Amino acid sequence: MLFNSIDFFIFLPIVYILFWLFGKDKPKTQNIILLLASYVFYGWWDYRFLSLIIFSTFVDYFVGKAIYKSSDKKVKKGWLWVSIIFNLGLLGFFKYYDFFVDSFVDAFLIAGFQIESIWTLNIILPVGISFYTFQTLSYSLDIYKEDLKPTNDLISFGTYVSFFPQLVAGPIERASHLLPQITKVKHFNYKQSVEGLKLMLWGLFKKVAIADSLALIVDDIFANHSTYPSTTLLMGAIFFGFQIYCDFSGYSDIAIGTSKLFGVELMSNFKFPYLSRSIAEFWRRWHISLSTWFRDYLYIPLGGSRGTRSKAIRNVFIIFLVSGLWHGANWTFVVWGLFHALLFLPSFYFNTNRKHLDNVNLFSSVKTFFIDGGQILIMFILVMLGWVFFRSETLADSFSYLQSMLFDFTHWNYIHPRGYRMWDYYVLIIGFIIFEYIIRKDERNPLNFNNRFVRLACYLLLIFLIFMFYDDAMDRSFIYFQF
Repeated sequence: MLFNSIDFFIFLPIVYILFWLFGKDKPKTQNIILLLASYVFYGWWDYRFLSLIIFSTFVDYFVGKAIYKSSDKKVKKGWLWVSIIFNLGLLGFFKYYDFFVDSFVDAFLIAGFQIESIWTLNIILPVGISFYTFQTLSYSLDIYKEDLKPTNDLISFGTYVSFFPQLVAGPIERASHLLPQITKVKHFNYKQSVEGLKLMLWGLFKKVAIADSLALIVDDIFANHSTYPSTTLLMGAIFFGFQIYCDFSGYSDIAIGTSKLFGVELMSNFKFPYLSRSIAEFWRRWHISLSTWFRDYLYIPLGGSRGTRSKAIRNVFIIFLVSGLWHGANWTFVVWGLFHALLFLPSFYFNTNRKHLDNVNLFSSVKTFFIDGGQILIMFILVMLGWVFFRSETLADSFSYLQSMLFDFTHWNYIHPRGYRMWDYYVLIIGFIIFEYIIRKDERNPLNFNNRFVRLACYLLLIFLIFMFYDDAMDRSFIYFQF
């Protein structure tokens, strides 16, 4: 079920009414309603994949209890490996099996050998598998590290694993943050619900008015990049940068806003990453739940920045390469991860990666405007170049796109595939950038203006733009559903 669909706008009020009508002051009833609603939400795509998430829930629930009860360290580690092998095995089988098989065959072809036949799966990737496997795995890891005690309530744990607002595309929540909210009774809070609705409206605007409206242009340019001049390819890369940001952060906003309706607060997943002044700052603001997951469960266990400088650099490259591969079973994502590792390396090497921990303020002085503004522009250009690898189907397409964009100095006006005015999109993007700068201090309350008439004007404008740029013929699924 899609957040931006009629189905969801029927589903959500029904669940909301049932939750607060029958679950008032009854945490068990509240969680049963949320659990059943989550299974309906997830099964809307393909009910057969429900067995995977249910099986994953049972495995990590009992593994967590076994880890906690074991006094022998070797036994505890053995149970932890059960969770690791199961979750990563599940993810690897469905997401990476064909990728590694194809890479294996290609490697033999390069060596001059041809493998006639080899078995591949050719199945649809279960939606959200990269997210909920990481979420259940972190539960077992936290218990092993003695940072968390296991729950004895299977219903609550199942709700934590399958909580529908963030089930299929995050944020990737830790049990230490989400599970206590699930287990306790949730009381209706009018202010929290209003904040949730505002955030949902903002997320829906980013998804429908910006991401979906840009998708048709981006798809056309990337599919036919060999026929377009450099200026059009540059526009395509920039538009994809805003498409993927508004698509994914829009989903996160709707997820966080929907959770607020049920008295649950999810972690922030995006904090205006395109207002970053360095790559290090960008990664503190982009897909925060994933970057912090890799930091806590992979980077630090590998040794982090401790030890020799060469080992620390090795760990940085491992994190970015694994992050790239997490995003998709394609060499384009691996190269995208490697590209960001190379961009991150100078600030890491010279110990400037913790610089810029505050929000940017371009207008504090003329010097700041030019220095910080220039840094933001350079950062965006570098990130945009990386997005070309992320969006392209193959590495050959990536390099071909970049070569034409950077060295083919030709220009002609781009015509929208449906004949719409391109200036509408330019104004939309510029207006969005300005608004993001205005609200840059609070990503969870983007429409929280003191003046009532300003708030009302914002609501009406966003609704108008949603309907103005809505295209019924567009595929409205979220980009990160494929991950």
